[in-house]
Amino acid sequence: MNVRVAEDYKSFGDVASGLRVFVEQLKSKSGSFDEYIQQIDAIEQQVTEFEAVISMLDKYVSLLESKVQSVYRNLSS
Repeated sequence: MNVRVAEDYKSFGDVASGLRVFVEQLKSKSGSFDEYIQQIDAIEQQVTEFEAVISMLDKYVSLLESKVQSVYRNLSS
């Protein structure tokens, strides 16, 4: 009985050791993704800023369109 239990515990130790190696590999792989995550965050910030600029330009273009239409209406009258 004790031999069987010892073998079971040894197999658990082997599994735990394998899992430790697997976790270390995952950590090293995830570390290489940190650079890409930072780049994605920077791109997301730039997109947010571009969206704000585009919104301002859209409002400005709408204002210009209104002014041009007003001028054409006054010329037609």
